[in-house]
Amino acid sequence: MVKKWNRNRQTKGHDASKEITTPSRFGSHETMVVDHLSMPEWNADMNLTLEEGEVVCKDDTHYYITSRKRLDTGLADPSRYSKKKELFTKE
Repeated sequence: MVKKWNRNRQTKGHDASKEITTPSRFGSHETMVVDHLSMPEWNADMNLTLEEGEVVCKDDTHYYITSRKRLDTGLADPSRYSKKKELFTKE
């Protein structure tokens, strides 16, 4: 039995009217990397120590930690859309 795709189905979670300012919707890129010591919003009592090869990236909505190997690969970065490595949400 083959299921037919419903063209009128509403997608959940993605607002098509929202414009993204990053190079892609799910990937991490070198242009998104920020210095974790110079972030003005950074809370002073949060002692962030990055592992070897980790960087902090800034998205449209939040800051997150990812591996430098995940930058500019053309693939989705799980750290970007996962809530586990989210540092804090921009207001």
